[in-house]
Amino acid sequence: MDTGSQTSAPSRDAPRPMTPLEAGHTLAASFLGWTLDAFDFFVVVFVLSSIAADFRVSIAELAFTITATLMMRPIGALIFGWIADRYGRRIPLMADVIFYSVIEVLSGLAPSYRVFLFLRALYGIGMGGEWGVGASLAMEAVPPRWRGFFSGLLQQGYAVGYLLAAGAYFFVFPALGWRALFFLGGAPALLALYIRARVPESDAWQRTRPGPRAMIRAVWSNLRLFIYVVALMTMMSFVAHGTQDMYPTFLSKHRGLDPRTVATIAIIYNLGALAGGLVFGFISDQVGRKRSMAIALGLGLLAVPLWIMPRSLALLCTGAFLMQFMVQGAWGVIPAHLAELSPPEVRGLFTGLAYQLGVLFAANAAFVEALIAERLGYAAALALVAAIVLLGGAVVVLAGRERLKANLA
Repeated sequence: MDTGSQTSAPSRDAPRPMTPLEAGHTLAASFLGWTLDAFDFFVVVFVLSSIAADFRVSIAELAFTITATLMMRPIGALIFGWIADRYGRRIPLMADVIFYSVIEVLSGLAPSYRVFLFLRALYGIGMGGEWGVGASLAMEAVPPRWRGFFSGLLQQGYAVGYLLAAGAYFFVFPALGWRALFFLGGAPALLALYIRARVPESDAWQRTRPGPRAMIRAVWSNLRLFIYVVALMTMMSFVAHGTQDMYPTFLSKHRGLDPRTVATIAIIYNLGALAGGLVFGFISDQVGRKRSMAIALGLGLLAVPLWIMPRSLALLCTGAFLMQFMVQGAWGVIPAHLAELSPPEVRGLFTGLAYQLGVLFAANAAFVEALIAERLGYAAALALVAAIVLLGGAVVVLAGRERLKANLA
């Protein structure tokens, strides 16, 4: 059912289309928001064992703070997505960036495990709010014929954030410890100044400007689609967190690698992620969103043995590179795919909430992997989880539909 302008309150004034320069600033701001958000999240992944030792808890207990962050993300998506669809994209994006930056700094000051857990839950609200708002703003700004490529670029802010976290772990952690990494997480607050100065409001949102009733009708009339997208994002979240969150711990605990070697491997596989997102995002503009995602996930499944089994450091790096090339190749299509599927009245809410509910349902990935690893070892745990979620993800992707290069106005 089309839920376009007939259910929306019209704009009083005709919106002025973005200039190419303004569209570039919009994409840059959305990319940086997701990059810095991911940096703040992945800092925890690198220092799980160190924080656990300081707070005198097990690694599995500390891994539950990751689960808590993921579980709270739908609340942020609901709050900030609704505000963004009702009142515009810019101000909610600025407020969200400031919020998660403050919480990140406070995490570095946490005196105990319980306080740290509470702060990471609050951080999840901020992390959950950023993606739907930022992705909607960016995808509404870029030309349809290049939407897949720019989708891949935008989503790889996640990989760049992981890369920055690895770099901080390499350079900062050995000298200053884990708390200093969280203090660096306060820097994203400066992004709000850039958004305010350079990023205009979305002209697609200005043409729609839905009222509350139109937003509710749009959600209700697309409920079946929403359920499918939640299922899709659940499997995609399992794919991401099942192949990323415990991998540095596998390298340090199972392979016995030192922190700087772990950080170096993480940099290598995040370069693979960045390249994969751009390549498969571009491919999706040519062959379709579903097909390109399914190909990437299938190739990721084939890469599992090389990702886990090699004793050679060179082969292990190659496997890690290829795995994240494929995983983030599939993820690079997601911003465009979800934006095209979503009703325009609730694009920020629909995409963000579906994404974060998927994250919620996959929130125990790291915790479950840690528990399995305690019984079977890290190598068996990661290989088993990765094989299941990559195959399941490909099946769910192919079961859905797509609206390739749809008009987002």
